[in-house]
Amino acid sequence: MLVCLKRKAISDLKEWKNDPERKPLVLRGARQVGKTWLMREFGQSCYEHFVYFNFDEEDELKSIFASNKNPQRIIELLSLIAEEKIQPGKTLILFDEVQECPEALNSLKYFREKANDYHIIAAGSLLGTLLAQPKSYPVGMVNLLDLYPLTFDEFLEATDPALYAFYDSIQKNQAIEEIFHQRLLEAYNNYLIIGGMPECVASWIKYKDPARISQIQRELVEIYENDFGKHNGKVNSGRILLVFRSIVSQLAKPNEKFIYGAVRQGGRARDFEEAIEWLVSAGMLNRVYNVSKMEHPLSAFDKPEQFKLFLFDTGLLKYMAGIDNGAILLKSDYQFKGPLTENYVLQQLRGQFSVEPRYFSDARGEIDFVLQNGMEIIPIEAKGGEDKSAPSFKRYIAERHPQHAIRFSKRGYRKDGQITNIPLYLARRTKELL
Repeated sequence: MLVCLKRKAISDLKEWKNDPERKPLVLRGARQVGKTWLMREFGQSCYEHFVYFNFDEEDELKSIFASNKNPQRIIELLSLIAEEKIQPGKTLILFDEVQECPEALNSLKYFREKANDYHIIAAGSLLGTLLAQPKSYPVGMVNLLDLYPLTFDEFLEATDPALYAFYDSIQKNQAIEEIFHQRLLEAYNNYLIIGGMPECVASWIKYKDPARISQIQRELVEIYENDFGKHNGKVNSGRILLVFRSIVSQLAKPNEKFIYGAVRQGGRARDFEEAIEWLVSAGMLNRVYNVSKMEHPLSAFDKPEQFKLFLFDTGLLKYMAGIDNGAILLKSDYQFKGPLTENYVLQQLRGQFSVEPRYFSDARGEIDFVLQNGMEIIPIEAKGGEDKSAPSFKRYIAERHPQHAIRFSKRGYRKDGQITNIPLYLARRTKELL
């Protein structure tokens, strides 16, 4: 991929490099979200040298870690393989596909204890599933960074830098001129179709061909489905596949709550809990819990048995649901518009707030998302069009008078009474616009 995509995670890596308390870093994320590219780009731009080792391609590397626990000895042997001297602080050491060599992952503990002046980043797909088993990695001895598909702002910067400059300059409560509003909505519609997978974005920049995007998305889904059988440990890969393939139908239901019986008739929690856990750990699904009360601290009111599952990339969800591009571009109301919009909003909200978003649902109705910002609780309504009917949302505001209440929609950026209407394309900037 020759197209250069700027990733905000580079600034997180720079912070890590300059942190005096720095530990070896583990970079987590689903396959194909750009981990390898990001590490190499960081090594190239921020270090004198970097050395790259891929445990999937170079089987003989594993023997180094199988027989050595001494970091200095490991460095000597890696220097020989890389044919250059690895220098503390000047050479960045990159371990890729490290899930193929648990001993290498474990060696990070010895580097932290005995040779912390070496800068090391380890990455791999499905690492989250490995890290979910504490025995297999150095707990407390590493820093963790999660990488996701490109967010809307990263997508916009890559595909339309001039429009991104305007987007980036938008201030709190600023009126957005209609011409820019329409152009940003167009970019938002494109993002729903293309999503944030680096290969899809790069292809769009180069060819502007929707058929190519669909082809890449189909191949990605196949790669993921093939992966399920590889690193699933004790989890039944058939069940992982069943859960993954049920996501579209789960989200198409009126309340979107995950129902085990919808995966397979008569399915129970105990049949599919591990498969769900695996997919969430692998970074493939985002889980949002229902809360019994919209109060601080949100996590104290989680209902563990009630949750929704969303896909980690909106473009892939659009592809898996089989939505025609015309439905999105021609502003029509299609069946899956609500779930696709919510999937997008969640993808943009993740990582902005220190507490992950929740949702609220009871006999009286539902609120799409609930955010916790400090001690403040913020109700969120996500609308795919310009309509503003949302009885539960309005009732909550009338009864509780929250400091902020946000509606994401295709309407302009403005206050409607107690509700702040934020255009969908600004979801990634929610926290700074509060």
